[in-house]
Amino acid sequence: MSESAQDGNKEMQKMCISIVPIFNHLDDAEMAEIVKETHSVAHRRGNTIYRAGERSDGLYIVHKGRVKIYRLAENGKEQLVRILEPGDFTGELSLFTESVHDSYAEAMEPVELCVMGRENFQAFLVKYPAISLKVLAEFSSRLAKSEKQATTIALEPVETRVALYLADLVEQQKSMTLALPMARKDIASHLGTSPETISRKLADFEDAGWIRQTGQREIEIIDLDALLLV
Repeated sequence: MSESAQDGNKEMQKMCISIVPIFNHLDDAEMAEIVKETHSVAHRRGNTIYRAGERSDGLYIVHKGRVKIYRLAENGKEQLVRILEPGDFTGELSLFTESVHDSYAEAMEPVELCVMGRENFQAFLVKYPAISLKVLAEFSSRLAKSEKQATTIALEPVETRVALYLADLVEQQKSMTLALPMARKDIASHLGTSPETISRKLADFEDAGWIRQTGQREIEIIDLDALLLV
């Protein structure tokens, strides 16, 4: 690789590391130290980044694109765990113990990742304890989200799940005109239902005058209060 290409890769890795919440409190020298121990990997849309059962041996940080983390039930049905956006990471459990992945990671679009090996990251946890606290905070946040999702799926009817999902998107996107962040089959997996049911409930909401579907992945919220009362 040419020197200019290497410089370009290092600059990309620096940008990648700087947007990660567990690292963005570090100063330039500390950040440069971490960048030295990462390498970049690109994946095309649909590529599997890792599979359940494979050895988990590093931290994967999303620089560009989105990554779908999911599990497969015994019947082969996907259960969406979460969607990773730029600045998010996965593979962190391997940093504390040798383990195998219990889920799959798939590129939802062209993806650029920064990858750091297990031993290198463990060394940084010892050298910079604040990183450990940030990782624990991320674990706590993910656990809270998982518990909320599990409770919603177990206790709420499907129309309520769909309505709450749309309301959450309004809050995240700060807009009443929404761009669905994933395909309907992935939304269905996330909400514990089927793509056909998602389409049917959205059509019901549209018939009621609460939303307007302006495209396959575009929805205008007309009556948020009504959705919150479903």
